[in-house]
Amino acid sequence: MAFDLEISLLLGVAGLAIGTLSSLLGVGGGIFIVPLLTLSGLVARVQEAAGTSLAAITFTSLSASIAYARRRAIDVRTGIALMPTSLLGAWAGARLTSVIDSRWLAIGFAALLLYPIVMMLRGKTTSEIGRTHRGPTTGARLYVIGAAIGLAAGLGSGLLGIGSGTIMVPSLALFLGLDIVPAIATSLFVMVPSSAFAAWTHYQQGHLRVELAIPLLVGTVIGAQFGPFLGERISRRRLRQLFGLILLYAAVNMVLKALQ
Repeated sequence: MAFDLEISLLLGVAGLAIGTLSSLLGVGGGIFIVPLLTLSGLVARVQEAAGTSLAAITFTSLSASIAYARRRAIDVRTGIALMPTSLLGAWAGARLTSVIDSRWLAIGFAALLLYPIVMMLRGKTTSEIGRTHRGPTTGARLYVIGAAIGLAAGLGSGLLGIGSGTIMVPSLALFLGLDIVPAIATSLFVMVPSSAFAAWTHYQQGHLRVELAIPLLVGTVIGAQFGPFLGERISRRRLRQLFGLILLYAAVNMVLKALQ
């Protein structure tokens, strides 16, 4: 029992750090939680790490969304445009974990991140990105592009347990012209129902370790309150570059995991 308590405390501390960074960057935390659980040997399969991660992400996203809502940073209209297909993608991704080779998924995911990584590391502003991609998105195009982003982000979340923000945040900035803070806040807003749906699907398949999820989610929920506060005190260019580094970490980690 003492050993179990020690693990729970360590997971809680790790969750605190992950929640702070995740709410700052809008990534949900799965890119840290999945490697943590997998490489530490706390779970036997990547599927269990993904399901457990999504359970924690749900509460992290909810906590951070409340903090961003107080600052009126969430673009609710864009979030609603993304939400239906994000839910569909999260459910489908979670269901597909039992039939698709995760190695190829990891490699494909890393390749998908290359363009956003380059753009974010350059610190490119969203207004410049918007002009490169046909200018501001409004009307029907908002819902069409938003539906595509939601589906891709939901699939990635359900399949890999990483939280949809890894795909959604750069996509909202690159293709819909949102500034980085509203993109992060909106991503977290959409992530609440989609992560919950995917976590429940994983639980039904036996891929969720509740005893590991609880200390992680307690830590991440507390930490998620600090990210929005810090986000107001870091320059937008530095925040984009920091997010680019996180994306680079995620891409490298996915490839290394696939080659194991």
